[in-house]
Amino acid sequence: MKNVGMKPESYRIAKASAELLAPAHCIQLLADGNTEKGDALKTARIAGILAAKRTDELIPLCHPLPIYRADVEFELLEDRVVIYAEVETIGPTGVEMEALTAASLAGLTIYDMLKPHCEPEDLVLQQCKLDHKKGGKSHFKRTLRRAVSAAVIVLSDTVAAGRKPDTAGRSVAETLEQAGFAPIHYQILPDESEQLKNLVLELSQSYVCVITVGGTGLGSRDITVETLQPLLKREIPGLMEAARSFGQKRTPYAALSRGVAGYIDRSLVITLPGSRGGASESMSAILPALVHLIDVSQDLPHAQGYQ
Repeated sequence: MKNVGMKPESYRIAKASAELLAPAHCIQLLADGNTEKGDALKTARIAGILAAKRTDELIPLCHPLPIYRADVEFELLEDRVVIYAEVETIGPTGVEMEALTAASLAGLTIYDMLKPHCEPEDLVLQQCKLDHKKGGKSHFKRTLRRAVSAAVIVLSDTVAAGRKPDTAGRSVAETLEQAGFAPIHYQILPDESEQLKNLVLELSQSYVCVITVGGTGLGSRDITVETLQPLLKREIPGLMEAARSFGQKRTPYAALSRGVAGYIDRSLVITLPGSRGGASESMSAILPALVHLIDVSQDLPHAQGYQ
């Protein structure tokens, strides 16, 4: 199965439909609710809903998802019944297969209940297709409309001294590059408050986004938050709340991160944890909001030409 453990949850909807061709007298039986086996439409609706809830048991590589809503409706035409299925969830992956399975199983149920009333060749299940989906990458973008500049500052005494390589900052820079940020400035500093303050104030004059990596914990040398929070003119607490909430589901240590985010001049400053896991998880959690915020900011008059 595909690993979706690092994907943020979002509200997702999928709609699918299918058609069952049938003779006119069978369509009338559906309208009357009077087949040999009972009311076919009511039975098919329950079958479709159950199918949506159990799709992961029927299709080998589908992920189990909490189904918050599933419904099946029907439209009776002269020579066919059109089946509409709609499924909703909040999860890390979509419910397209659940909606398609619901439409298919509802159609098969009607087929089964009509087959005593006609010849096999008179019934044709066709055009099972996805009509609409919402949520996830298709709705919450993770790439910028146009490139803007970003800077990544790694705060670590050991990395600055060359005693270990940086992986967390490189991971953040790679994620930003994939999201369309360019150019990207990358720099390593020791955990020194004055150096950090001076560099961030300098970079905030020319970079749209400045992300620090490290120094958000509770150690005596973790000075990032104390250094940068007083400089923020407008804080955005929701970014770090989202990052901590996302990380908390993956490690209880996420609760110890003290990261902050906000604006210094026109530059968006975000402080991330120094571990690769913490930095990567935080970026996964906030990237859609970060991309949206940057895209909206680029449309504002003060941001024109500020690349």
